Amino acid sequence: MSLFHADSYSPDDMVMHPRHLAMQPVLVQLIQQLRACESVEAGADFQRNLLTRLLEVEKDRWEFKRAVTRMRNGKQPHREVPELQSGRDPADIATWRFEHDVCERLARQLRSVGDALAWRVFGFHRPFILALCRNQSPGPMYGKAGLAPELDHFERACKEDGAFALLHDLTNCLRIGDMTVWDGVHPPRTEEIKTNPKNSRSVQLRRINQARAAVLDGGPLPGDNASELLYDLDLPLRTHLDVLRDALERAATDGIYATPVPGSRALFVVDQYACAQHGMSSEQFNERHQHAVDGALQRAGIAACREDYNIHVTSLDSTARDPLRVPWANYPLHPVACARLIGDYAVATVETSGPVLTRLLQATGLDARWVRPPGKADLQQGEVIMEIHQQERLRSVTLPGGLTMTPGWTLQMRRSELDRYLMELLQPGTWAAGIKHVLAARQAGQPWPHYRNEHEIWV
Repeated sequence: MSLFHADSYSPDDMVMHPRHLAMQPVLVQLIQQLRACESVEAGADFQRNLLTRLLEVEKDRWEFKRAVTRMRNGKQPHREVPELQSGRDPADIATWRFEHDVCERLARQLRSVGDALAWRVFGFHRPFILALCRNQSPGPMYGKAGLAPELDHFERACKEDGAFALLHDLTNCLRIGDMTVWDGVHPPRTEEIKTNPKNSRSVQLRRINQARAAVLDGGPLPGDNASELLYDLDLPLRTHLDVLRDALERAATDGIYATPVPGSRALFVVDQYACAQHGMSSEQFNERHQHAVDGALQRAGIAACREDYNIHVTSLDSTARDPLRVPWANYPLHPVACARLIGDYAVATVETSGPVLTRLLQATGLDARWVRPPGKADLQQGEVIMEIHQQERLRSVTLPGGLTMTPGWTLQMRRSELDRYLMELLQPGTWAAGIKHVLAARQAGQPWPHYRNEHEIWV
């Protein structure tokens, strides 16, 4: 549970904290090290480095949490608590909550680089991530009872067996099992490491087996809904990520940059370092930002009825929160740009209009209907936003009471699919072709589609 109190500090306070600033070069170094990994030993060294960094942050987080608890009980913070670096009042409990929350965010940032390793070693084959993310988010590694046996197993696999082992607790996206091992011969094997060999965690083992069967045999994804299945689109993934790269480069110079993106979208990027270098006041920032955003919305054709029908996704404080998102360290961007997105020193927002997007799909021959009510608040997980109907070439059937049933299929689009279209900047033709592919297959239940060539897109 977060100790965050909205009235204690602002997002600007967070990114200006010395610990937060100091993490930027660390993230750049980790991303560079990850991209240079070419061997089992290099991958193991990367994980040891990431583990050391993560345990340091989580230890400090635990100590700050302990200080908050003591102050709630009328006591002073304990002697072992790390030194404050924010310059805030040590007698104020909000200061210690703030330090805790900084460490919580830094731990997520480090885990996001662990996510990038997971995507890479699975060959950017999204089904493995879709299958293994379906559990609650793992807790901190620091103080975990089973950490020592996991590390022993990891070292034996790497040094004695010559296999590559991936520690799941270094990631946010791998939530089933403790470790996945590649022996160079068989498909990757996910394992649960028992602290006590006599104990059997049948629930976890069942989920591991479900995940494996979902990826390799087409079985249902882990969970209670047997209709949730992976679906191979057998289509190449095409994106406009070059637009994102160019926008980040422009924002790194100008501070603020906005541009339309093909497919009824507008992209806005803010780079805090560049804004500071230009010495922008809050008033200047707001004026320039509003002017850039309004222009991009107009050029994208989505400025009308913005308050009622426009929706957006953002990179702001999203790192390692949603296991379905591709981690920023895997985007085809410079490591410095990736680190800025991870640390919120660069913020990317992509916006679209529901009705305009629906009309775009209708122009490709899809019977799409926007079903989200106007003026509704932020998108919710699992929320249905659009329905796409495909009518069968069969005669309609008249039912008693004057009702008519038209044979066909209706595909419900939920938040995660729209999030992917926006944040991964899929080309609209690719996206529409994928929807048509799913409809043509008439697969009942809830399909989780994936493209075939993602190894060509991500780094």
